[in-house]
Amino acid sequence: MNGTPRRSRLLPLLAAILLASLAALPATAAASTPAGGRVTGTLAQLIDRLPVRSEVRSGYDRDLFDHWEDLDRDGCDTREEVLVAESTVTARTGSGCSVTYGRWRSVYDGVVTTNDSSFDVDHVIPLAEAWDSGARGWSSGRREAFANDLGDHRALRAVTASSNRSKGDQDPAEWLPPLTSFRCTYIRDWVALKIRWGLSVDSRERTVLRGFIRRCGSAPISVNRA
Repeated sequence: MNGTPRRSRLLPLLAAILLASLAALPATAAASTPAGGRVTGTLAQLIDRLPVRSEVRSGYDRDLFDHWEDLDRDGCDTREEVLVAESTVTARTGSGCSVTYGRWRSVYDGVVTTNDSSFDVDHVIPLAEAWDSGARGWSSGRREAFANDLGDHRALRAVTASSNRSKGDQDPAEWLPPLTSFRCTYIRDWVALKIRWGLSVDSRERTVLRGFIRRCGSAPISVNRA
């Protein structure tokens, strides 16, 4: 008869202890992929944050990503903004913000040019790869924001047309920049951008990314979620 009252007294105490324990858990244990916010970690830590899923290409159409838009309404579309920002000399623009003068170095292969028509602006995470990795479930507005992402300097790069077309829609398991000295930067950028946009990786892609952990150092990577 004395056991029942004792259990009645213990249950509220145990509940209070459980709640206190949950409250004391580190924030990272409860917040895995929140929208917005800043994430900082080593390459290994960020790779471990990426969900692993099979890619789904069905339904993809490049036109589902409105790109080279003028989202900030300053008269320059996204391609022109990148060319101006990445010129190694002060770029000049003419009517309609068309670039009339500049000098660019392609980080993928080291080629230097003053002729912007020989360069493409590359989506570091290709549009098709983004679709495969989660963008198929996005709104059209979020896909447009991804395709014109000027909020992170890693997202878009002016590179030679030949290197961009060699890359196509491939991930790092299938293509890496010919310029080997840039590969660690490319891998770190790839992982940061997948974190930024909440995209997944497939198992082969993750294996290749993890293969760069030792050679690409332990310096922290910071990224703002979109």
